[in-house]
Amino acid sequence: MPQPWGELFGPLQKGVVDDLVVVGQIGQSLDGRIATESGHSKYINGPAGLAHLHRLRALMDGIVIGVGTAIADDPQLTVRRVAGPQPARIVIDPKGRLGVKARVFADDGARRLLVIARGTRCAPQTDVETIEVPATDGQVAPAAILAALASRGLRRILIEGGAVTVSRFLAAGCLDRMHVMVAPVILGAGRASFILPPVERADQALRIPMHAHQIEDEVLFDCDLSARRVPIGVAKMST
Repeated sequence: MPQPWGELFGPLQKGVVDDLVVVGQIGQSLDGRIATESGHSKYINGPAGLAHLHRLRALMDGIVIGVGTAIADDPQLTVRRVAGPQPARIVIDPKGRLGVKARVFADDGARRLLVIARGTRCAPQTDVETIEVPATDGQVAPAAILAALASRGLRRILIEGGAVTVSRFLAAGCLDRMHVMVAPVILGAGRASFILPPVERADQALRIPMHAHQIEDEVLFDCDLSARRVPIGVAKMST
């Protein structure tokens, strides 16, 4: 595999903590925004950033988004810009808000899954798998979602959006790596990339081992979160 792709995607081949590999993905401006104040985000990242995202999708068993992103953006979540297999498409929708006409559930041969809170009534379209997960205060825990996906054969999982969903998986210690693609754009105001509990002091901030990669006019930060990842799947055997 030519550089820098071997260095970028090599860590995604197998898990360090267990048999899962969970990757978060954020595309943002230089000033840490994923959208304008009105919510417009197409396209902050240019062709190079979008091509990287599609390469990343093609390596995954499944792509996860939250229902807010599914409703606001109506994404396809397909691999279109590169050659590769179509991963399963998964929507976290605790209250069953997403309509059956959402493009993410298009019947194009890819596997489609809907994660809802246990006891929620909803009627997804035919061939969409429904996963019921226990909820607390209307939210389903990231670790419970990943465990349910792992039990259905999904081992390499991309948490693609939006910012709230990615941040919840990050805060819960459920990410092995984070790919942050930074475009040479300054929005000045807008929606933040990460939504996390505040810290009082700079030295309390989460510091992450990472490598930076120049990809045409954008910069990818590949962040290693494996040291704080909670066990979810089948644990690695010590040697």
